[in-house]
Amino acid sequence: MNILFLTLLFPLCGFLLLAFSRGRWSENFAALVGVGSVGLSALCGAWLIWQFNVTPPAGGAYVQHLWQWFAVDGFTPGFTLYLDGLSLTMLGVVTGVGFLIHLFASWYMRGEEGYSRFFAYTNLFIFSMLLLVLGDNLLVLYFGWEGVGLCSYLLIGFYFKHVPNGNAALKAFIVTRIGDVFMAIGLFILFVQLGTLNIQELMVLAPQKFTSGDPWMNLATLMLLGGAVGKSAQLPLQTWLADAMAGPTPVSALIHAATMVTAGVYLIARTHGLFLLTPEVLELVGMVGAVTLVLAGFAAVVQTDIKRILAYSTMSQLGYMFLALGVAAWDAAIFHLMIHAFFKALLFLASGAVINACHHEQNIFKMGGLWKKLPLAYASFIVGGAALAALPIVTAGFYSKDEILWEALASGHDKLLYAGLAGAFLTSIYTFRLIFIAFHGEAKIDAHPGHGVAYWLPLSTLIVLSTFIGALINQPLSGVLPESVGYAGGEAKHGLELLSGAIAIAGILLAAALYLGRRQLVNSIAGSAAGRFLSAWWYAAWGFDWLYDKLFVQPYLRTSRLLAKDPMDRLLGAVPRIVRSAHKALKVTENGYLRWYAASMAGGAVLVLGIIVLG
Repeated sequence: MNILFLTLLFPLCGFLLLAFSRGRWSENFAALVGVGSVGLSALCGAWLIWQFNVTPPAGGAYVQHLWQWFAVDGFTPGFTLYLDGLSLTMLGVVTGVGFLIHLFASWYMRGEEGYSRFFAYTNLFIFSMLLLVLGDNLLVLYFGWEGVGLCSYLLIGFYFKHVPNGNAALKAFIVTRIGDVFMAIGLFILFVQLGTLNIQELMVLAPQKFTSGDPWMNLATLMLLGGAVGKSAQLPLQTWLADAMAGPTPVSALIHAATMVTAGVYLIARTHGLFLLTPEVLELVGMVGAVTLVLAGFAAVVQTDIKRILAYSTMSQLGYMFLALGVAAWDAAIFHLMIHAFFKALLFLASGAVINACHHEQNIFKMGGLWKKLPLAYASFIVGGAALAALPIVTAGFYSKDEILWEALASGHDKLLYAGLAGAFLTSIYTFRLIFIAFHGEAKIDAHPGHGVAYWLPLSTLIVLSTFIGALINQPLSGVLPESVGYAGGEAKHGLELLSGAIAIAGILLAAALYLGRRQLVNSIAGSAAGRFLSAWWYAAWGFDWLYDKLFVQPYLRTSRLLAKDPMDRLLGAVPRIVRSAHKALKVTENGYLRWYAASMAGGAVLVLGIIVLG
């Protein structure tokens, strides 16, 4: 267990080496450092997982103190790593899936300007994400939290010469910073009320000091929820995620599908003891997730960009995780987090293969007939799409999503269950709409398949993990998170499994009827007045960007223009203007002419005599 620090050290060293190389290394050597450092971190993670299962640490957790950070008036946080079942699961996801994405990126980014810079950013991201999930106190967690936010900004705006990419990066940075401010306020409240930010101490002290529904605890958890919805792109701070697809496709897989956006889910699960003291806020968590998953599902149904469809699907699946957290189904939320990382990374990497093969075309309606030309990418979309749609029995997504639906039913949250079933139906439709349009029908573009081990190995591995085999992975969450109310199962659970499976299949069949063949029915619906209105509304993601522009951006710009002509500002500016004018006037008198000086002295003498005489 004492090698835990190496999981962070390797990617940090990779970042420093690549950053100071200033792009002078060859692509092969930059890839060796960038991919190799994450690979070494993944090997250390695999060893820790094996050792944790063979010889579990005493008390179910291992603590590794690195150094004392600072000490101020009794506040002495340290850089200390905490490894238990929850952080071990996240460690496996971050390093394992992260390594596969890095390996794929070494093929995908070949020939791109800033090749070593790309891996420097991604290595820094892996380090920050590991710090986030392994930190034993909320201050270290927040340090990693802000680190992944910085990396998100850098990677979304990686193609910084294009203005829209820079705008997308700035949007992501500002929107997530809003949530981060809320989270910081929550940390202040917790420290003032409990005197510590150590997570395990908080879990012990909070129930001792606060009763259920205490106003201070309600406010603290509400602020933590604000941070979580910002990072995990949930309502109302969800608008940044779709625009974040401006970054390279491996970035979308790494940050905006498999790891960073799940940080909010991890935060709530890690601080579950606080949320159990605030049942109203916990209900709100579930409601936020339910509304987000439905709204994102409708938005995905009408998108034309292959990556934006997957972005809205990510938003929707994160909604399922929040729904699970809201009904206290902690293990189900983390289980779906892990499974989602597998199939969503697969779909994003496969979309990158399609985009690269189609000469960077991303509109699915300009593709078609790709299944023959891109067999591996097609297989990836079939398996990943089936897992996303939760096709029964054979896919990993079925087991994780069904567990969430069952927990919602068993806990008596019928409305959340209905939202989950509606989201499952929408997921099947938009997922297979993408597959049928892009891979079937008439070929509209020339495509060339990828090749090389860096291309097929990540896709093949993720294909296997997205099947029922991935669902067999055991998460060591026993004793770390409380058991959920619906753990036992029964006939009702089997009935729900049949219902959810039937809904998934019905959605696929409906997508086939609408989008295979001539598409006459769907074209007639889309051409109607109601169809045009709904398509435009959903395509704009329900108009949240427009609303926020009217409520926040435009008033801010008008206020900025008004303050630019502020009278007080002009008054204060008059003082230096008067001084500068007086200086210019006096400078004229210093001209070096003797007659001018004599005349000035004579004039001054006359002025003095005049004053005396008149006085």
